[in-house]
Amino acid sequence: MKRRLNDTIARNAKPNDNGKPKKYTDGGGLYLLVNQKSKYWRYNYKFNNKFKTLALGVYPDISLKEARTAHEEARELLSRDIDPSAYRKIQKATKAHLENDTFEAIGREWFDLWKDEHTEGHMSKIIARLENDVFPWLGERPMVDIEPPEILMILRRVESRGALETAHRVRQVIGQVFRYAVSTGRAQRDQTADLRGALKPYRQKHFAALTDPKDIGRLLRAIDDYSGSLVVQCAFKLSPLVMLRPTELSGAEWKEIDIDNATWTIPIARMKAKRADKEENATSHIVPLSRQAIEVLNEIRPLTGRFEHVFTGARNRRKPMNSATINAALRRLGYAETMKAHSFRAMASSLLNQMGFNPDAIERQLAHKDSNEVRAAYNRAQYLEERREMLQSWADYLDNLKNGADVIPIRVNQ
Repeated sequence: MKRRLNDTIARNAKPNDNGKPKKYTDGGGLYLLVNQKSKYWRYNYKFNNKFKTLALGVYPDISLKEARTAHEEARELLSRDIDPSAYRKIQKATKAHLENDTFEAIGREWFDLWKDEHTEGHMSKIIARLENDVFPWLGERPMVDIEPPEILMILRRVESRGALETAHRVRQVIGQVFRYAVSTGRAQRDQTADLRGALKPYRQKHFAALTDPKDIGRLLRAIDDYSGSLVVQCAFKLSPLVMLRPTELSGAEWKEIDIDNATWTIPIARMKAKRADKEENATSHIVPLSRQAIEVLNEIRPLTGRFEHVFTGARNRRKPMNSATINAALRRLGYAETMKAHSFRAMASSLLNQMGFNPDAIERQLAHKDSNEVRAAYNRAQYLEERREMLQSWADYLDNLKNGADVIPIRVNQ
């Protein structure tokens, strides 16, 4: 195909003397249409026996070379029986759609989809990380335009304030949003994949926990002497007896408690392990209550029994106690370095295993997901009575420690 235009002709092209538009053809249907105000690149072609015109841009914003490239691309589409005009419309619509899919829009969509699959406390941390550390910088950016260096800058900002663990958590959340975008056709890949190793390694610290019987005895006596409110006192006393996570204990509701049958039935919706348990078609986690646990609940019932929550908030009785309250109480007693609210679980697990109790019953009481699928599929209530006996033995043992005994009783597995 012989080309007829050059840069000089295009630059000097003018409309007809009478002011009407004039065409400067280049060959193959490509031409420069010149009027009094502008110069337009156009391509005339035939598709399905219909004559059509494709706009290729305005000169000099689109040079002759660029116009010819666009012309060749359109001709190539025609050779594959694709209408260049229709193809252009689809491309523009797709681009506009992708540009409107910002990180924040997709991030909130992902959050709304998954928030009911996890505990409220866990998801509140997730949305806080997004709103505080990600959305202000990436929120308005189209998902398809975000590159790894931009994400790394955000992570470095978090890391620079000494929050290394949070930086790793933020990277994980951003990665989850990207993978969701990929699965819904709004991103090509997870851009956080290239950031592996970019942050300083973080080794998660295990919860500190007392395991020496004498130390545990001293702690239990300190708990009995704790001078906080009755709500905190009772929550504090119950913590060592039930092997629950802090959020599970602080959010206790009276409707979950069956005093007569000494049973606490926690809906899976309130459990950290609820997603795993849903996969096993579970609806609740059962906690047998020892005699000592019942005594604690009876102590607080006159104060909070008319409210929804067992451990009510300090300022608002219609809300539950803050899950960090027990940690604060431990700090007041001087145990900030050796115990956390979560540590009561580790303490019980460690000593109960030393005593010889069935590890499966201990894990079931902790509401851990069993990696052994065959064993996990076994009747979930199988260990209920065994756990009831175990928790009563545990409560009695703690009483002995509180009274000065320091010997771990040995119980042979049957």
